[in-house]
Amino acid sequence: MQRRTLLAAMGATALCTTVFPGSARAAGSLNVVATTGMIADVVRQIGAELVEVRGLMGPGVDPHSYRQTRTDIVAMTKADLVLWHGLYLEAQMEEFFHKLERRGNVTAVADALPREVLLGHPDYDDKFDPHVWMVPEIWELVVPVIRDALTKALPEHASAFNAGSEAFLADLDKLGDYARVVLASVPEQSRVLVTAHDAFSYFGREYGFEVLGIQGISTESEAGLNRIGELVDVLVNRKIGAVFVESSVSDRNIRALIEGAASRGHEVRIGGELFSDAMGETGTYEGSYLGMIDHNITSIARALGGDAPERGMLGRLSAGL
Repeated sequence: MQRRTLLAAMGATALCTTVFPGSARAAGSLNVVATTGMIADVVRQIGAELVEVRGLMGPGVDPHSYRQTRTDIVAMTKADLVLWHGLYLEAQMEEFFHKLERRGNVTAVADALPREVLLGHPDYDDKFDPHVWMVPEIWELVVPVIRDALTKALPEHASAFNAGSEAFLADLDKLGDYARVVLASVPEQSRVLVTAHDAFSYFGREYGFEVLGIQGISTESEAGLNRIGELVDVLVNRKIGAVFVESSVSDRNIRALIEGAASRGHEVRIGGELFSDAMGETGTYEGSYLGMIDHNITSIARALGGDAPERGMLGRLSAGL
């Protein structure tokens, strides 16, 4: 992907975001509310001490089913800037965000992505898989969207926001390079990723993995017995030895897969817990976007026979995860 070309093209499109008059300047810093931890982390990386950001959805929270609380509503109506993902990720909150947009301080950051990089939704016309953060090269494309929203709100700090975004993009480039090296070390026949729901399609497309989710793109979809039976057949017939649970999805269906394979004499282990729709615990390396993806890449590579350092790209991954 020609990321720099796409960034330039996106930068030519003006954002329609505005803020409450004088609110950001009066406080001296921006009060930002972001739905997911991934978006909140980008804001922190770009804005540093110039922003105060609150992420609505913490570790282990499923954005597909999340509904805004009264506290959330108050926080968002008082914020200088509200950033949500879009692409139907926050399905239960869309109506609220469209109403909030009338106040003029709201941006759906992933809705600005070029359609050519998105994967279509198999069940709905003009809907797209929202899990774009799974590939650093794609997630880089939301950085200028967030940078421009911050700059529009606090234009006197444009140079600082630009510097912060460039530093973060450099980190994302290193993460993307690391991903390609360690995932390429997984034997071709082992590049099958079985997870609780279909959150890794961008990952699979980018790195050449077949991705099999028990549930669909949304965790709201039901996993029937037929689907579990089909995947048990795949595990047994192709001798797949590892499956993965997700931090924001119940492991019930994954356990059913393992039990089904065992009943047919095939041993399957849990290769690790992946961060799909939420990051790790606040204050940890895994509680940052870099740490979240480093963890996923390293865990997948090691569990499927690849060569990756136990503590990840920077040696910062928590032991035992």
